[in-house]
Amino acid sequence: MSALQIRLEVREWTVMRIAQVAPFAESVPPKLYGGTERVVSWLTEELVNRGHDVTLFATGDSSTRAKLVPVWPNAVRLARPRPDPAAVQAELLEAIIQNASAFDIMHYHCDWIHLPLASKLGVPFLTTLHGRLDVPGPPSMVRRFPAAPFVSISDNQRSPVPAAAWAGTVYHGLPLSSLRARYERGEYLAFLGRLTPEKGPEVAIRIARAANAPLRIAAKVPRGEARYFRETLEPLIDGNQIRLIGEVNDRRKQDFLSAATVLVFPINWPEPFGLVMIEAMACGTPVIAFGQGSVSEVIEDGVSGFVVDPGDEEGAVRAIKQAGALDRRRVRAAFERRFTAGRMTDDYLRIYATLIVASQQPGACASTIGFVQSPGAIAATLQARRAPET
Repeated sequence: MSALQIRLEVREWTVMRIAQVAPFAESVPPKLYGGTERVVSWLTEELVNRGHDVTLFATGDSSTRAKLVPVWPNAVRLARPRPDPAAVQAELLEAIIQNASAFDIMHYHCDWIHLPLASKLGVPFLTTLHGRLDVPGPPSMVRRFPAAPFVSISDNQRSPVPAAAWAGTVYHGLPLSSLRARYERGEYLAFLGRLTPEKGPEVAIRIARAANAPLRIAAKVPRGEARYFRETLEPLIDGNQIRLIGEVNDRRKQDFLSAATVLVFPINWPEPFGLVMIEAMACGTPVIAFGQGSVSEVIEDGVSGFVVDPGDEEGAVRAIKQAGALDRRRVRAAFERRFTAGRMTDDYLRIYATLIVASQQPGACASTIGFVQSPGAIAATLQARRAPET
């Protein structure tokens, strides 16, 4: 066999057959709000760009260049009448059973529901946990499935369950061209996110008033927070200095974030990642954030924004004034260096390869064999796994 033939054979076998399993609250990508589904879309499309054979399990109103398995017709959050979530989950599990043998690896983004099944299918799999883990449930799941490999979206996120079989931490990344930077000084403070106490919208309002700066709030009012909005927030929104502009789509998000002086992120919970922080950075907009959860991992203090002690509203006001001196080109550069979809996809491909190789080594796991670097190793393993098909 010639050297060229060998290279071609290795290339053929290093094309992975990958399943991405999304949650069903939103389409992929989401029409409006939906961080997890947005990340799944970015990862799926970048994997397709790399030439991999990708199948997306998602709602039927999703849009992708991958193969789509439409598990449920429409996004569940906005569906009327809203479907029984147990029925949606049952449809998902059946779709997994029917299709699992077609994949080299299955990547789940839907919390825990798949674990009893995925652990028995004989197909390498990975679960990215997108939510908070400092609640009842995760510790027992980790004990129940000690060999199930997980990815965290920040190092801080995994602290409540350190004993999980962590295959790595992969920070989110978005496409380079999805948001454009603006380098002129912004016009207002921005708040983007859910209107819930843990996200700190009333704190953002107090900070804006103390800084004597206009605040624009782009957010939805969750069903369960209507009373909080009506009693706590609505009286503070005067339509002048403090304005609520509602939920924004991708096009409006570009304009909203790029025209801001800073993004204010005064969270009151252990934020697992905080996608809006890197969206602001992609627009060249610095971030002022309370140092909880993943914040200190995402924001480079004094470069892409400032990390303020939790609850320190006076410190946030001072940081807003300092943010005017930050170079918005350096903010964008920090995004390009650390938080692109290309970098995220590289990280996941290394983990996929490692898990696939580990699946052929009894007793091995990602944490014991280390990341696979050799294309030949993954090529040989894929060929061995697919041999029964021929």
